[in-house]
Amino acid sequence: MPEAASTPRRHWVAVIGGATAGAEVAGRLAGHGVRVVVFEMNARPFGKIEDGLPRWHVGLRQKEYETIRAKLARPGVEFVPLTKVGRDLSFEAIAREWGFSAVVLANGAWRDRPLPVEGADAYVGRGLVYQNPFIIWFNHANEKNYGGERFVPEDGALVVGGGLASIDVVKVLMLETVRAKLRERGIEVPMVELEVKGIPKLLERHGVRFEELGLRGCTLFYRRRIEDMPLVEIPEAADAKRREKAMNARARLLEKAQEKYLFHVEPLSAPEALLVENGRVVGLRLRRTKMEDGRLVPTDETVERRGSCVISSIGSIPESIVGIPMKGELFAFTDWELGRLEGYPNLFSVGNVVTGKGNIVASRKHAAQVYEAALASFLGLGDDGHAKEAVLAEGGDPGAASVAHQVAEHLADVEPPASEVGDAILARVRARQRAVGYEGDLAAWLAQVTPPDLE
Repeated sequence: MPEAASTPRRHWVAVIGGATAGAEVAGRLAGHGVRVVVFEMNARPFGKIEDGLPRWHVGLRQKEYETIRAKLARPGVEFVPLTKVGRDLSFEAIAREWGFSAVVLANGAWRDRPLPVEGADAYVGRGLVYQNPFIIWFNHANEKNYGGERFVPEDGALVVGGGLASIDVVKVLMLETVRAKLRERGIEVPMVELEVKGIPKLLERHGVRFEELGLRGCTLFYRRRIEDMPLVEIPEAADAKRREKAMNARARLLEKAQEKYLFHVEPLSAPEALLVENGRVVGLRLRRTKMEDGRLVPTDETVERRGSCVISSIGSIPESIVGIPMKGELFAFTDWELGRLEGYPNLFSVGNVVTGKGNIVASRKHAAQVYEAALASFLGLGDDGHAKEAVLAEGGDPGAASVAHQVAEHLADVEPPASEVGDAILARVRARQRAVGYEGDLAAWLAQVTPPDLE
């Protein structure tokens, strides 16, 4: 017997991306009686929570997983996994042909911003590594059936970055190289314990000094000053006192991170060229910079630094989708607050696909609410581990909540699709779900596709 799709007539909304922002929009709209179809490119809908938030954030990751699951399991939400718009389904078809009353882009920022060095990408896999695949590997490295790229963290790596994500990268490098050296001595240290306790304290417990391990440590290069590093964001309307306070907090957080994880930092250093020998990257040539009247300007000084590899961690940008115009590295939005596109009056966007940022702090716009203690906890600098970082998961996603409200206002001004259009949408959804093996039960699906050894 055919399933009743839209009696009485109801609006249908497509949400592209099922992680933090997408689930927030889907759950809120479903609460207003809207039928929502969530197209998710991965088997699991957890996005950067699973693949970008390092696995030492045990409690925060689990809390986010539960929140996303609950929102996608709400009545009225149809989940369509393993479906990448632009590859498996046409964006134009979803936006213009299926009959959706609105479409929301929430597909995140998964592409690494290219290292600004001419010809650099020719050396990916030959000494040049990008942040996103590196952290994905780290989060899934212990899974028996992991089939993605694999990396071996090497001592002396050079990291180009400056934001929270680059701190994740240098922490992975330091934690994993120290663990490897301790393993050579017959000392097995769990990664989470080393991250929580910090390298100096755990080495002291085992009667080992860092210098005895023979490690150089990795180095983070940042083109601006330490106090400019965006670990704590500064509100646009901040006065001089508020700005100074935030900049001092940035310096304190970085200093504490260096003390706990023993990485090096060279500020005012912008990458200019790769050093290449025998077809492989062996270092960087960097141009020293300086700040003049609030502007970053290059100097005449250059330095060369050699290392085991170069890891670029300068940000994430959205992957291009056929049918969506681009403006530089981002989509060509005409309204950056709501992510509107010219020619698509029923389209909205939310989260990292708009901001071009790829971490939970940035995507949730917590800058005005998050205090230094929460950020210290997020960075692993608190004595109680990551206990205080849970505030980052509280209160939902304000950006996504705002977009959901705007979509609801849009729906109030348009007629719901005819019943037969709703029936056709549901038929297409069911066909795609069958094609990927999804039988409509989110909990059963997640139990089926979650690796038993996922951390």
